[in-house]
Amino acid sequence: MAETGVHREDAADERPRHGRDESAEERADRRWVDLLQELRVAQTGMQILFGVLLIVVFQPAFATLGGADRTLYVTAVTLGAATVAALIAPVALHRMVAGRHIKPETVLLAAAIAKASMGLLAATMSAALLLLLRVAVDDTIAAVLTGAFVLWLLVLWLLLPMWARRHYSSRR
Repeated sequence: MAETGVHREDAADERPRHGRDESAEERADRRWVDLLQELRVAQTGMQILFGVLLIVVFQPAFATLGGADRTLYVTAVTLGAATVAALIAPVALHRMVAGRHIKPETVLLAAAIAKASMGLLAATMSAALLLLLRVAVDDTIAAVLTGAFVLWLLVLWLLLPMWARRHYSSRR
């Protein structure tokens, strides 16, 4: 007890608090659940895109693709496979280290993998879009539209989050 008759814990509770009142383990559990929810969204979209990419090679029109478009297709499929692997990797990581009492570290590793997988997803989407557009329109128009798409992804997936971090963190 302090001389004022107030317990130290009570005095600490009177100060304004920011954030959540959670232990490191609780924070790791919450962040893990959040990460899994985010990965589910990305995985669903990627599964559809990858599935479409896989069946393209079996379509009759595939035989008419030129060398550059075949290379672009192989690039898109390879990026797609790498993306799927990266999106599933956090689950495999968690399964391999579960019960070892390293959840906070596991969440950090999984979050880093998730960030990398978003880069792979952006590359896969861009390659697939460029391939589709090269078949549908003039190569120059395809390049311009794909470039605009890449810029849009940069704004939504990189610049906006960076701005939000900076803007809202400085207000606290």
